[in-house]
Amino acid sequence: MSGRMGFVGVSTRSSSIMAIFPVWADILGLPTRELEGHDLPLDATREQYRALVEAIRDDPAHRGALVTTHKMALYAAAHDLFDELDDFARACGEVSSIAKRDGRLLGHAKDPITAGLALDEFLAPDAFGGVRDAVVLGAGGAGLALTWRLAERDDRPRRILVTDTSRERLDHLAAVHASRGTDPALLTLLEATPDATRAALAEAPEGSLVVNASGLGKDRPGSPVPDGAVFPRRAVVWEFNYRGSLEFLHQARAQQAERELTVVDGWRYFIHGWTQVIGEVFAIEMTPALVERLAVAAEPFRA
Repeated sequence: MSGRMGFVGVSTRSSSIMAIFPVWADILGLPTRELEGHDLPLDATREQYRALVEAIRDDPAHRGALVTTHKMALYAAAHDLFDELDDFARACGEVSSIAKRDGRLLGHAKDPITAGLALDEFLAPDAFGGVRDAVVLGAGGAGLALTWRLAERDDRPRRILVTDTSRERLDHLAAVHASRGTDPALLTLLEATPDATRAALAEAPEGSLVVNASGLGKDRPGSPVPDGAVFPRRAVVWEFNYRGSLEFLHQARAQQAERELTVVDGWRYFIHGWTQVIGEVFAIEMTPALVERLAVAAEPFRA
């Protein structure tokens, strides 16, 4: 056994993957059981991102890394250090996977794939029917990836409504979709305020999809949904996070019975996110059967 894989995040030690990775390494026959956390603050500097990418690139024992919260900031600061970036990375302006192949440093944006795999497990192929909305709370890397996947569906939402506190992130999401060729009428972008979010949820048709893609409830406490807001009746409510304070998840569960909600947490999103990147780093095909085997092995470690 030799080398190690990296995990770039904010508070990596608290993630279940630190206990799960060695188990998966044994199942997959990986050359290492070591997962090294690289913690960076939310306000990390350009120099910190570049130093980390250079350290991964220049260390022959470092196999590659998964990037969580810092996907877009790392791309902005260090994309020129990569020898190759995939189409999603260039289009979305993010890197979620750092891998090495034949001396070349490769960057991939796996989130659109990850979001699609997780979404398709609980959302029916005809869930929108052109009459229900997708309300995506957060326009960062995870929200952008999900909207990309939603725009690709044969059964598209009536509209994809995205909220964020940052006009810059909303503008970036709009620019990515414009380059992709998304119909502008499909997207509604709102700067997030308590009143705007309440109104977005109130106006969404019964059975719509509501997603917390904001990062709130994981890396920092809080929820994008203000107190007293009501989810659409029979909505599918998806919390991207599986650990943290999870205020959004608690809000949804509090209304689950009365509003007849389907509430989904981020565990399967976590499973797909990690298996996709591990597959890239170690050049392993992650078949559905293999992912299920790894998911079963991970279940005892679920936080």
